[in-house]
Amino acid sequence: MTEESSQKNINLTVLFFTISTLITWWFIAVSPVYVDLTQKLLSCSIAGAKWSIQIVAAFVFLQNRKWEFLKNISFTCLIGSLILLPYSVSSSMGQFNASSFFMGSLVVSVATMIVSYFFSIKKSGLPSLWWAGWLFCLAIAITLQLKVVFNINLF
Repeated sequence: MTEESSQKNINLTVLFFTISTLITWWFIAVSPVYVDLTQKLLSCSIAGAKWSIQIVAAFVFLQNRKWEFLKNISFTCLIGSLILLPYSVSSSMGQFNASSFFMGSLVVSVATMIVSYFFSIKKSGLPSLWWAGWLFCLAIAITLQLKVVFNINLF
């Protein structure tokens, strides 16, 4: 990989993750399902942690392929966040912010990211174990969201 293409991957990675974080925060901020700022920050932190684990793993295990991989998964993250925009816009305008719209947006976003992450792995030439690792992180993140953020007993 050339220095120029590596720098492009770094720039796109930072851009995609930054936009994703802003959209995700907006989605959380305008949702009526969160009762206070602490709950919102915790939810956003859990969402970000699953991506942070992947970033750390890329730096530890992927040496010269890390930036291509990170660009690919940051795009997956961006796609998932963009799916949250209709809810965010609608809720911000006071038009429609029902919990079912919130949950539906989340489900479609997560399902889309699951598929997109799989293709990101394939595009990066990595084994499916990376996808399984992300699915594991996703399962933990969902469990933490339900238990810690929303105090829903799962077991």
